[in-house]
Amino acid sequence: MKPLIAPSILSANFAHLAKDLEMINRSEADWVHIDVMDGVFVPNISFGFPVLKFVAELTDKPLDVHLMIVHPEKFIDEVKTLGAHTMNVHVEACAHLHRVVQQIREAGMKPAVTINPATPVALLKDIIHDVYMVLVMSVNPGFGGQAFIEHSVEKVSELRELIDQTGSGALIEVDGGVNLETGARLVAAGADVLVAGSAIFAHKDPEQMIRALKGL
Repeated sequence: MKPLIAPSILSANFAHLAKDLEMINRSEADWVHIDVMDGVFVPNISFGFPVLKFVAELTDKPLDVHLMIVHPEKFIDEVKTLGAHTMNVHVEACAHLHRVVQQIREAGMKPAVTINPATPVALLKDIIHDVYMVLVMSVNPGFGGQAFIEHSVEKVSELRELIDQTGSGALIEVDGGVNLETGARLVAAGADVLVAGSAIFAHKDPEQMIRALKGL
C-alpha cells in the first residue's frame, strides 16, 4: 500500500502561501500538515488560528493539525472550527493524555499523539488502542530543515510491532528529515504517512516530488 503524503506548510513560502496551497491541491498529496508552535513547548513560534482559518479556506485537502504546544486541550474547539481531520498532541505535553484523546474524539476529529525522539515507544502501550495515529518525530520539534535522526527507522519498526501485537490499527506517521531516501526506509519499516517539508518545497518541481514520495 502506498504511503499517504502530508506536505508540511511550515516549509512553504509564506509570502506566497496561497500559491503553495494551490500546488498541494493539484498534487497527489493526501493531507496538509500544519505545525502549530508556541515558543514554550518548542523553541519557535509558527502561526496561529487567524492564519490557519485562511489555510483551511484555501485547501480542499484534509488538515492534519499538529500542536507543538503546552496545554493543547485548550484549543480543541479552535482546531475543530478549522474542520481538521486529525488533531495531534504530544505525549510529553499532556498530563492527562487519555482525557485529551477522548475530548478530541468527542469533538468529531481523529485523535493522534506524537512522541519526540527521546520518548520511548513503550509509553504508548496504554493509549495505542485509543488513537487513530501516532506521529514519530524524526527530528527534534521546532524547526524545519533538520537532519534525520537515524534511530527513527528502528523506532518505527518497534511501533509497528506494538500496533500489530495489540491489534490497535493505528497509523504510523513520521515527520522530520523525510526525503526519498529516508522515506523509503521508513515505509519499509512500517510507516503509513510521510510528512515532508523541505524535500517538497525546496524542490524545483514540488508536485513531482510529492508524486515520487507517493510512489515509495
